Amino acid sequence: MLVLAIGDIIGRPGRRAIKELLPDLKQQYGVDVVIANAENVAGGLGLTPATADELLEAGVDVLTSGNHIWAQKEIVPYLDSEMPILRPLNYPPGVPGRGYLISNQVVVVNLIGRTFMSNYDCPFRAMDKLLAELPAQPTVIIIDFHAEATSEKMAMGKYLNGRVSAVLGTHTHVGTIDTRLLSQGTAYVTDIGMTGPLDSVIGDDADTVIRRFLTMIPHRLSIGKGKVIFNGILVEADDKSGKATSIERIYQEIE
Repeated sequence: MLVLAIGDIIGRPGRRAIKELLPDLKQQYGVDVVIANAENVAGGLGLTPATADELLEAGVDVLTSGNHIWAQKEIVPYLDSEMPILRPLNYPPGVPGRGYLISNQVVVVNLIGRTFMSNYDCPFRAMDKLLAELPAQPTVIIIDFHAEATSEKMAMGKYLNGRVSAVLGTHTHVGTIDTRLLSQGTAYVTDIGMTGPLDSVIGDDADTVIRRFLTMIPHRLSIGKGKVIFNGILVEADDKSGKATSIERIYQEIE
Protein backbone atom coordinates (compact mmCIF):
# COMPACT_ATOMS: atom_id res chain seq x y z
CA MET A 1 0.00 0.00 0.00
CA LEU A 2 1.47 3.34 -1.08
CA VAL A 3 0.27 6.52 0.63
CA LEU A 4 1.20 10.09 -0.31
CA ALA A 5 0.69 12.69 2.45
CA ILE A 6 0.93 16.34 1.38
CA GLY A 7 1.95 19.11 3.77
CA ASP A 8 -0.20 22.15 4.63
CA ILE A 9 -1.55 23.58 1.35
CA ILE A 10 -1.41 27.39 1.33
CA GLY A 11 -4.06 29.31 -0.60
CA ARG A 12 -4.30 29.55 -4.37
CA PRO A 13 -0.57 28.92 -4.98
CA GLY A 14 -0.76 25.65 -3.07
CA ARG A 15 -3.94 24.59 -4.85
CA ARG A 16 -2.25 25.30 -8.20
CA ALA A 17 0.69 23.09 -7.24
CA ILE A 18 -1.68 20.25 -6.39
CA LYS A 19 -3.48 20.53 -9.73
CA GLU A 20 -0.26 20.71 -11.74
CA LEU A 21 1.84 18.12 -9.91
CA LEU A 22 -0.40 15.58 -8.24
CA PRO A 23 -1.71 13.68 -11.30
CA ASP A 24 1.81 12.93 -12.54
CA LEU A 25 3.04 12.01 -9.05
CA LYS A 26 0.20 9.54 -8.60
CA GLN A 27 1.00 7.91 -11.91
CA GLN A 28 4.77 7.95 -11.40
CA TYR A 29 4.68 6.25 -8.00
CA GLY A 30 1.47 4.25 -8.29
CA VAL A 31 -0.05 5.91 -5.24
CA ASP A 32 -3.06 4.19 -3.65
CA VAL A 33 -4.24 6.96 -1.30
CA VAL A 34 -3.52 10.71 -1.22
CA ILE A 35 -3.89 12.64 2.05
CA ALA A 36 -3.52 16.44 2.17
CA ASN A 37 -3.67 18.91 5.02
CA ALA A 38 -6.16 21.51 3.81
CA GLU A 39 -6.76 23.89 6.69
CA ASN A 40 -5.01 26.81 4.95
CA VAL A 41 -6.32 26.48 1.40
CA ALA A 42 -9.01 29.21 1.45
CA GLY A 43 -7.09 32.46 1.26
CA GLY A 44 -4.52 31.03 3.64
CA LEU A 45 -6.95 30.36 6.48
CA GLY A 46 -9.54 27.59 6.65
CA LEU A 47 -11.33 25.51 4.06
CA THR A 48 -14.46 26.16 1.99
CA PRO A 49 -16.67 23.68 0.09
CA ALA A 50 -15.40 25.10 -3.23
CA THR A 51 -11.70 24.79 -2.34
CA ALA A 52 -12.30 21.32 -0.91
CA ASP A 53 -13.92 20.24 -4.19
CA GLU A 54 -10.98 21.71 -6.10
CA LEU A 55 -8.51 19.49 -4.23
CA LEU A 56 -10.66 16.40 -4.41
CA GLU A 57 -11.12 16.82 -8.15
CA ALA A 58 -7.33 17.14 -8.50
CA GLY A 59 -6.89 13.67 -6.98
CA VAL A 60 -6.73 14.09 -3.19
CA ASP A 61 -8.63 11.33 -1.38
CA VAL A 62 -8.73 12.64 2.22
CA LEU A 63 -8.50 16.21 3.51
CA THR A 64 -7.08 16.64 7.01
CA SER A 65 -7.02 19.83 9.06
CA GLY A 66 -6.13 21.30 12.45
CA ASN A 67 -6.75 24.42 14.51
CA HIS A 68 -8.02 26.47 11.52
CA ILE A 69 -10.78 24.06 10.44
CA TRP A 70 -13.45 26.38 11.91
CA ALA A 71 -12.14 29.57 10.23
CA GLN A 72 -14.58 29.38 7.29
CA LYS A 73 -18.02 28.71 8.74
CA GLU A 74 -19.54 27.45 5.48
CA ILE A 75 -17.46 24.26 5.72
CA VAL A 76 -18.93 23.21 9.08
CA PRO A 77 -22.09 21.48 7.69
CA TYR A 78 -19.88 19.48 5.34
CA LEU A 79 -17.86 17.99 8.19
CA ASP A 80 -20.73 15.56 8.86
CA SER A 81 -21.34 14.85 5.17
CA GLU A 82 -19.85 12.23 2.88
CA MET A 83 -17.15 14.70 1.82
CA PRO A 84 -13.84 13.14 3.04
CA ILE A 85 -12.80 15.92 5.42
CA LEU A 86 -11.36 15.32 8.88
CA ARG A 87 -11.10 17.57 11.90
CA PRO A 88 -8.80 16.47 14.73
CA LEU A 89 -9.99 13.40 16.59
CA ASN A 90 -9.24 14.87 20.02
CA TYR A 91 -11.62 17.82 19.89
CA PRO A 92 -14.15 17.62 22.74
CA PRO A 93 -17.13 15.28 22.27
CA GLY A 94 -20.13 16.68 20.43
CA VAL A 95 -18.37 18.97 17.96
CA PRO A 96 -19.21 18.54 14.25
CA GLY A 97 -17.23 16.21 12.08
CA ARG A 98 -15.08 13.13 12.57
CA GLY A 99 -11.46 12.48 13.38
CA TYR A 100 -10.82 9.45 11.18
CA LEU A 101 -12.14 7.66 8.12
CA ILE A 102 -11.25 4.70 5.92
CA SER A 103 -10.19 5.36 2.32
CA ASN A 104 -9.25 2.51 -0.02
CA GLN A 105 -8.47 0.22 2.91
CA VAL A 106 -6.35 2.82 4.71
CA VAL A 107 -7.36 4.28 8.08
CA VAL A 108 -6.56 8.00 8.06
CA VAL A 109 -6.53 9.73 11.46
CA ASN A 110 -6.22 13.45 12.25
CA LEU A 111 -4.84 14.48 15.66
CA ILE A 112 -3.96 17.89 17.11
CA GLY A 113 -1.27 18.66 19.67
CA ARG A 114 -1.63 20.63 22.89
CA THR A 115 1.83 22.08 23.55
CA PHE A 116 1.84 25.77 22.49
CA MET A 117 -1.59 25.13 20.93
CA SER A 118 -4.73 24.98 23.09
CA ASN A 119 -6.56 22.89 25.67
CA TYR A 120 -7.67 20.01 23.46
CA ASP A 121 -8.37 16.54 24.77
CA CYS A 122 -5.29 14.35 25.15
CA PRO A 123 -4.21 13.12 21.68
CA PHE A 124 -2.34 10.16 23.18
CA ARG A 125 -5.35 8.83 25.05
CA ALA A 126 -7.62 9.62 22.10
CA MET A 127 -5.48 7.34 19.93
CA ASP A 128 -5.47 4.61 22.57
CA LYS A 129 -9.28 4.69 22.60
CA LEU A 130 -9.55 4.67 18.81
CA LEU A 131 -7.11 1.78 18.37
CA ALA A 132 -9.06 -0.25 20.93
CA GLU A 133 -12.27 0.35 18.96
CA LEU A 134 -11.03 -0.13 15.39
CA PRO A 135 -11.64 -3.49 13.70
CA ALA A 136 -8.64 -5.69 12.91
CA GLN A 137 -8.88 -4.75 9.24
CA PRO A 138 -7.69 -2.62 7.55
CA THR A 139 -4.23 -2.69 9.11
CA VAL A 140 -2.64 0.36 7.44
CA ILE A 141 -3.14 3.38 9.74
CA ILE A 142 -1.77 6.83 8.83
CA ILE A 143 -1.74 9.70 11.37
CA ASP A 144 -1.63 13.41 10.50
CA PHE A 145 -0.45 14.89 13.81
CA HIS A 146 -1.04 18.65 13.59
CA ALA A 147 1.17 20.02 16.34
CA GLU A 148 3.62 22.82 17.14
CA ALA A 149 6.20 21.23 19.42
CA THR A 150 8.74 18.88 17.88
CA SER A 151 8.99 17.09 21.23
CA GLU A 152 5.25 16.33 21.27
CA LYS A 153 5.38 15.00 17.72
CA MET A 154 8.39 12.83 18.44
CA ALA A 155 6.77 11.52 21.61
CA MET A 156 3.67 10.57 19.62
CA GLY A 157 5.81 8.71 17.10
CA LYS A 158 7.48 6.73 19.88
CA TYR A 159 4.17 6.18 21.68
CA LEU A 160 2.50 4.71 18.59
CA ASN A 161 5.58 2.88 17.29
CA GLY A 162 4.46 -0.54 16.10
CA ARG A 163 0.77 0.28 16.53
CA VAL A 164 0.26 2.44 13.43
CA SER A 165 1.86 2.58 9.99
CA ALA A 166 2.92 6.24 10.07
CA VAL A 167 2.95 9.35 12.24
CA LEU A 168 3.39 12.39 9.98
CA GLY A 169 3.62 15.87 11.49
CA THR A 170 1.98 18.99 10.07
CA HIS A 171 1.34 22.60 11.21
CA THR A 172 4.74 24.32 11.29
CA HIS A 173 4.95 24.52 7.47
CA VAL A 174 8.71 23.81 7.62
CA GLY A 175 9.74 20.37 6.43
CA THR A 176 12.13 18.41 8.64
CA ILE A 177 14.96 16.07 7.60
CA ASP A 178 14.13 13.22 9.99
CA THR A 179 12.11 10.89 7.76
CA ARG A 180 12.78 7.41 9.13
CA LEU A 181 11.37 4.02 10.03
CA LEU A 182 11.06 3.55 13.77
CA SER A 183 12.15 0.32 15.43
CA GLN A 184 8.78 -1.46 15.29
CA GLY A 185 7.68 -0.53 11.78
CA THR A 186 6.16 2.94 12.07
CA ALA A 187 7.20 5.56 9.50
CA TYR A 188 7.85 8.97 11.06
CA VAL A 189 8.58 12.59 10.18
CA THR A 190 8.32 15.59 12.50
CA ASP A 191 6.85 17.84 9.80
CA ILE A 192 5.96 17.24 6.17
CA GLY A 193 6.32 20.94 5.34
CA MET A 194 4.01 23.12 3.26
CA THR A 195 2.80 23.26 -0.31
CA GLY A 196 2.80 26.97 -1.09
CA PRO A 197 4.96 30.02 -1.92
CA LEU A 198 8.69 29.50 -1.41
CA ASP A 199 9.58 33.19 -1.06
CA SER A 200 7.45 33.70 2.04
CA VAL A 201 7.30 33.25 5.80
CA ILE A 202 5.49 29.93 6.20
CA GLY A 203 3.30 30.85 3.23
CA ASP A 204 2.60 34.50 4.03
CA ASP A 205 4.10 37.55 2.33
CA ALA A 206 7.46 38.13 4.04
CA ASP A 207 7.22 41.93 4.21
CA THR A 208 3.86 41.92 5.98
CA VAL A 209 5.06 39.30 8.47
CA ILE A 210 8.26 41.23 9.21
CA ARG A 211 6.23 44.42 9.71
CA ARG A 212 4.06 42.64 12.24
CA PHE A 213 7.14 41.47 14.16
CA LEU A 214 8.65 44.97 14.08
CA THR A 215 5.52 46.85 15.15
CA MET A 216 3.59 44.19 17.11
CA ILE A 217 0.45 45.74 15.57
CA PRO A 218 -2.00 43.10 14.30
CA HIS A 219 -2.84 43.42 10.61
CA ARG A 220 -4.04 41.16 7.86
CA LEU A 221 -1.40 38.95 6.26
CA SER A 222 -1.37 38.20 2.54
CA ILE A 223 -0.18 35.04 0.84
CA GLY A 224 3.29 35.07 -0.70
CA LYS A 225 3.90 35.13 -4.45
CA GLY A 226 6.38 33.64 -6.88
CA LYS A 227 7.84 30.14 -7.02
CA VAL A 228 5.74 27.44 -5.36
CA ILE A 229 7.06 24.37 -3.52
CA PHE A 230 5.39 20.99 -3.06
CA ASN A 231 6.22 19.01 0.08
CA GLY A 232 4.96 15.48 0.51
CA ILE A 233 5.84 12.23 2.21
CA LEU A 234 5.50 8.87 0.48
CA VAL A 235 4.95 5.91 2.80
CA GLU A 236 4.85 2.29 1.71
CA ALA A 237 3.23 -0.14 4.14
CA ASP A 238 2.51 -3.85 4.10
CA ASP A 239 -1.25 -4.28 3.83
CA LYS A 240 -1.17 -7.50 5.85
CA SER A 241 0.92 -6.43 8.85
CA GLY A 242 0.40 -2.67 8.62
CA LYS A 243 4.14 -2.16 9.12
CA ALA A 244 5.78 0.58 7.08
CA THR A 245 8.51 -0.63 4.74
CA SER A 246 9.77 2.72 3.43
CA ILE A 247 9.38 6.47 3.82
CA GLU A 248 10.52 9.05 1.26
CA ARG A 249 10.31 12.83 1.03
CA ILE A 250 8.88 14.30 -2.18
CA TYR A 251 9.94 17.88 -2.98
CA GLN A 252 9.20 19.75 -6.19
CA GLU A 253 9.05 23.37 -7.34
CA ILE A 254 6.99 25.15 -9.99
CA GLU A 255 7.31 28.71 -11.27
